[in-house]
Amino acid sequence: MAKKILVIDDEPDMLAFLTALLEDGGYETVTALDGEEGLQKAKEERPDLISLDLLMPNKTGIKMYRELRKDDEIKDIPVVMVTGFSKDDVPSMDFKEWIQKRTIKPPEAYIEKPVNKEVLLEVIRKSIG
Repeated sequence: MAKKILVIDDEPDMLAFLTALLEDGGYETVTALDGEEGLQKAKEERPDLISLDLLMPNKTGIKMYRELRKDDEIKDIPVVMVTGFSKDDVPSMDFKEWIQKRTIKPPEAYIEKPVNKEVLLEVIRKSIG
């Protein structure tokens, strides 16, 4: 049985790209367009892993991640953060380091857009097989 990945991203093109990439890699996918919908689907679907964009409307990936880690039912789901936010955007800040210092449990990985397909699939394989 294929492992299930919840893909959360507000950009339809990125959602379609990640879904196709993961399905081609042998994973089942479920999608959400923002953190609110993502949190709801995480509770309903119980995915094996969540691919989470950080900058989204309604509920950002950061807020969703914090809520996810506080919910006993879903707090142990591995999370790979996928974002267009990079060190180049704010050179004085290492976003990966910043998020890891401010959360209960750091995400399994942090991947910048544009996504390197091989890197993303390798991170997922290491996280859930």
